[in-house]
Amino acid sequence: MSPNTLFYIIVAFIVIDFIVDQILDTLNARHFDDPVPASLKDVFNKDEYEKSQQYKKNRHKFGVISSSFSVALLLVFLFLNGFDYVDSIARSWFDNPILIGLVFFGMIMLASDILSLPFSYYSTFVIEEKFGFNKTTKKTYFLDKLKGWGMMIFLGGGVLALIIWFYQIAGDSFWWYAWILVAVFSIFLNMFYARLIVPLFNKQTPLPEGSLRTKIEEYAQKEGFNLEKIFVIDGSKRSTKANAYFSGFGNEKRVTLYDTLINDLEDEEIVGVLAHEVGHYRKNHILINLISSIIITGFTLWLLSLFVGCPVLSQALGVEQPSFHIGLIAFGILYSPISEVTGLLMNYLSRKFEYQADNFAKTTYKAAPLITGLKKLTKNSLSNLTPHPAYVFVHYSHPPLYKRIRNLHQ
Repeated sequence: MSPNTLFYIIVAFIVIDFIVDQILDTLNARHFDDPVPASLKDVFNKDEYEKSQQYKKNRHKFGVISSSFSVALLLVFLFLNGFDYVDSIARSWFDNPILIGLVFFGMIMLASDILSLPFSYYSTFVIEEKFGFNKTTKKTYFLDKLKGWGMMIFLGGGVLALIIWFYQIAGDSFWWYAWILVAVFSIFLNMFYARLIVPLFNKQTPLPEGSLRTKIEEYAQKEGFNLEKIFVIDGSKRSTKANAYFSGFGNEKRVTLYDTLINDLEDEEIVGVLAHEVGHYRKNHILINLISSIIITGFTLWLLSLFVGCPVLSQALGVEQPSFHIGLIAFGILYSPISEVTGLLMNYLSRKFEYQADNFAKTTYKAAPLITGLKKLTKNSLSNLTPHPAYVFVHYSHPPLYKRIRNLHQ
């Protein structure tokens, strides 16, 4: 295959992916005004529902504009041989392949983040502000950006540097070493995310003694589930939206509650939500997801090893001198259809797991408080009550609320 032919295949993949996403988004938007399922009639009153409709429509219009800008920018960059330009800058600074690759990706990611900054800023300080969600100050917002760049440099750059080094010393067999590295890194992050990463952005404090902690501990004790580390995170410093999650394994296992969750839900509703999360642990969903992710990563790296050294990949992007980092960019775009398929499978599996965790909570605790808790969380986040089935199939990792409630009532 000639580089020119492959170039237009890459362009076609980008355009087709964009068109499919726009079709799904449009189908979903057309369902915004559908009648609310009978089981969800009590989620919003008339004014609240109108507000949720406006929020969804605002987000949809914004999504169309921002995604169109991103795709147009990428296509212009491709047609103007932007990758060759950035590659030549990196090569003018360094001769070492690892440093060239790091500078190349660093420049592209930094430029991409800066160009998308106005959209991110508008999303946070205009749309989210308009509908009462945003609590982030401009200082916190820009500090988060700087911290994110720092993590990208040290964590992302470190992993990338090792992968390029593996390629330099092992050639096509590099994928074995890279797979082990990514697997160990993923397990490490799963274990210590709450201890090492979260404190960079939020304060975590132990849940104080009181009725909520007592009810959580009583439930955990009844189920024989060791749950000593219960923390509260100051999510309200950025948003009014609520959340709760488990993280870590073994001695690092902990549950983290957003302070907004504690403010929005009754004690029994919070225990119902946590019973659902305990269900994920008891059903080994977290371990299955981690193993699945590692297997998919191994498959991706193996496939990458078959093609990354082909000169035609670099030449298709206008770069005459083949290199790992250019080949990685081209491969990433060409891999997108396979990535979409694995994403569909993982989302399908995730939705099945959500039903199983809901059933666990219903059996070991009570369905009623989980139902009312889910309704409150949906109401407070102005979530979509009538998503299009095709959009759910492609994008949703959780079943729509009406389906979860129907399952909980069974």
